[in-house]
Amino acid sequence: MNFLGELYTSFVWIPTAILVAALVLRLPTILRLWHDPLLRAVGGLLLLACAVFVSVTPSTIAWTNRVTGVPNISAPWVYSLLTAFSGSGLLLIIAWRGGPADRSAATRRARRWVISVYSGVIVALWVLFALADVPVERLRDLDTYYANTPFMREEILLYLLAHTVAVAITSSLVWNWVRADGLGTRLRCGLTFLAVGYGLNLVFDLAKFTAVTARWTGHDLDRLSTDVAPPVACLSAILIAVGFILPHAGQYLHDRRRVRLAHRELRPLYRLLRTVDGDGLPFLFLLRATPELRLVRRETYIRDVLLPLARHLDDGLRTRAYRAALRLGFPPARARALAAAVAILDAVADGERPAHRDGAASHPDTTELLREIGAVSRELRHPDVIDAVRVAAGPPRPEEAGAAEAAGAAEAAGTAEAARSAEADRSADVVRSAEAAGSFLPRRR
Repeated sequence: MNFLGELYTSFVWIPTAILVAALVLRLPTILRLWHDPLLRAVGGLLLLACAVFVSVTPSTIAWTNRVTGVPNISAPWVYSLLTAFSGSGLLLIIAWRGGPADRSAATRRARRWVISVYSGVIVALWVLFALADVPVERLRDLDTYYANTPFMREEILLYLLAHTVAVAITSSLVWNWVRADGLGTRLRCGLTFLAVGYGLNLVFDLAKFTAVTARWTGHDLDRLSTDVAPPVACLSAILIAVGFILPHAGQYLHDRRRVRLAHRELRPLYRLLRTVDGDGLPFLFLLRATPELRLVRRETYIRDVLLPLARHLDDGLRTRAYRAALRLGFPPARARALAAAVAILDAVADGERPAHRDGAASHPDTTELLREIGAVSRELRHPDVIDAVRVAAGPPRPEEAGAAEAAGAAEAAGTAEAARSAEADRSADVVRSAEAAGSFLPRRR
């Protein structure tokens, strides 16, 4: 038993550090959305939990007593922090249950009830301490040492009852939410840690109550209070902190992993287009930029290079490659990506930079190509599959080549005819405008 007490004293900084980490992770959101009662409750609960674990160490208790000059004044201070922590848990449950948009009279009434009751308990704790006679300083066993002392006995019982009621209600409601449908994996895991953490608080209270009751009946079970309850409280705080951290940190790590995978996915296409553009992204930018910014810049670079290159893609080859991929058994989405990869590799193999390529250029619809750069880049990791599709596509048939030439001639003729038609339309517009203007002039007799 003594080993557990010494272990708690030596490693009490662990739950404190985890609680501080949880508070730091949540703090930016809490400050940004301070009007949200749920976030305020989370921030208050984590802050009070940190204050409790800083205040309950024997060194802090001795320092507080010495600075104030009042023996055992740290007792009502710690009891008040623990009571406030209990009330903040209930406020969190009320805010969580109603949601940020809940402004109903019942919710406001429940919030006021919790604040009034637990504020009254804190005032009562200080009044009872002022009435009690506790001259001997006790750093670790004050609850059992003064269990039979008038007024201090009532104070110990009061803080334990307030804490027990709060954690029992909180644990019960959180367990109900864990079993609810529609929760994400990370949120369900976080709620499970919270439920177990609050459940361990009941073990803490049971150990304390048992030790104090034993004193009332003339027995000695002080070790339950001094050696069992503190490590249980330590473990409880760790689980509660993890419960708050897990959904937030899990979402953060998931987003960072998604960004890094997307950035890595675009690497083959980025490297291929660098052979066309020759520049790439600045090295110093890549060192300083965040992963999100690097992904955006890589996507922008690929689209900037791919857009002029797309005007020189062989649409006939792309169509043949798409049909060949379908014949080879690939689904339509992957067949489109493979066909685009074949056409891009063919255009890059020409060795001509799009910005300096001569001749008339078509203006194809590149919306789909630019939207699916990730899928195209993935296919570039499989050159053997691309080669198989290219071979299956084969060379253009004579009628396709003739149709392409005819289409080019028709496009040129159509362009000239469209120009002549536009010029005629403009001339007709001028004549009609002149006639319209003349109609407002006085006629000559």
